[in-house]
Amino acid sequence: MKPIGRFSVYKVEVFIMKTYDRPKLDIPKTTIEKLLDLAAGLIFVAGLVYLVWVWGDLPDQVPGHYGASGEVDRWGSKWELILLPAIGFATAAFMAFFEKHPEWHNYMVSLNDENIEFQYKNSRLLLNVMKNMILVLFTYLNWKTVQVALGKADSLGLGFLPVFLILTFAPMIFFIIRSVRHP
Repeated sequence: MKPIGRFSVYKVEVFIMKTYDRPKLDIPKTTIEKLLDLAAGLIFVAGLVYLVWVWGDLPDQVPGHYGASGEVDRWGSKWELILLPAIGFATAAFMAFFEKHPEWHNYMVSLNDENIEFQYKNSRLLLNVMKNMILVLFTYLNWKTVQVALGKADSLGLGFLPVFLILTFAPMIFFIIRSVRHP
């Protein structure tokens, strides 16, 4: 085999075969997954509608970045407000794709006939929660930025960063612990 970088073609093929040699199970989405998708989707669309609604009232310069304290530390064009929904949507679409393929996910426990369905559901639910949390957080951030631009708020506030970090990492910690406790 002709080596490619550090790995030979054979090693890459073996890695791919071992990684994707898991059964694909047909596990329908749970009610909670459907409700989270619906709620986050509605909030995201409402945020887009709001942005279109206030677009004409926005000044040419809007907050472009916030410091850790929540204070504006850079101003930019109002066209930058399109970035957050675009990044949020792209991230959600990417995560939705992987949500459909739990057999590709990494697991901290060995999968077997007794735990595979639980582990797939748990991993898929983690991605679902994270995907929807990102959509809601990005929508809130865009709404708050519009509020600052319109002079209805001064900043994101000191509490935004800690709340953002907790809402981002708490689900990961919860679902990892849940996975490990159900070997």
